[in-house]
Amino acid sequence: MAKRSAGLLIYRRHESDYEVLLVHPGGPYWVKKDDGSWSIPKGLVNEHENELTAAIRETKEEIGADIDGSFVALGSYRQPGGKTVVAWTVEANVDAAAITSNSFSIEWPPHSGAMQAFPEVDRAGWFSLVDAETKILAGQRPMLADFAKHIARAEPEPT
Repeated sequence: MAKRSAGLLIYRRHESDYEVLLVHPGGPYWVKKDDGSWSIPKGLVNEHENELTAAIRETKEEIGADIDGSFVALGSYRQPGGKTVVAWTVEANVDAAAITSNSFSIEWPPHSGAMQAFPEVDRAGWFSLVDAETKILAGQRPMLADFAKHIARAEPEPT
């Protein structure tokens, strides 16, 4: 069975537009990668775990902040590697410069026998939808399109 992840597309209103919070993966593989490397905060859903609960838990693990608000289901997105990511959107204002992340350990450098710890997420940032299109992983771009549709439906009609 394909793995399932759950995450939050966190947004805020900035001036007359919207921005989304994206996170950059930590570790040596990602250190010099930027465009096409960022993600929504997300992680694996544990067996028998509610997906929204997993999304909230994983977000806290990756950014160190409790997110609360009105969660709206955004959709389910099959990634190029076969994993499915289930996403919700929520409005929240997070200090991107103050995030703290869990860490993971890997053998680094490879075949050295030395284990090193790296943060799951090494930084976060707020991006306009246009800039987020460039930054986010290709498999998550449909989330941005669905979010744009969601906010277009939620905006009041001009009078």
